[in-house]
Amino acid sequence: MSGGWAGSNRRAELPADWYTTVRPFVLARDEYRCRNRIDGQVCGRRANQVDHIGDRHDHRPEMLQALCADCHAKKSSRQGNDARWAVRRQRPAERHPGLIG
Repeated sequence: MSGGWAGSNRRAELPADWYTTVRPFVLARDEYRCRNRIDGQVCGRRANQVDHIGDRHDHRPEMLQALCADCHAKKSSRQGNDARWAVRRQRPAERHPGLIG
């Protein structure tokens, strides 16, 4: 896996109380257990990270979940790959058939 937080401004986008209030609240609420679903089953391993369920700018507790490091890394990687493929899937502009050259 590449970089982690290196070169990222994501940490600056977190609310000021992320580490003192938001993150500890979500981990405690989820009983420090990973909430990721794998084949319909909750992972349940020890969670030490908090993940945004939808919009990465929505820091409400109901839009956050506790994840283990492995599940969080896989989810983040999948999202990054999906974003890259979305750009690649865009069809290039076609030349008009009446144009010569």
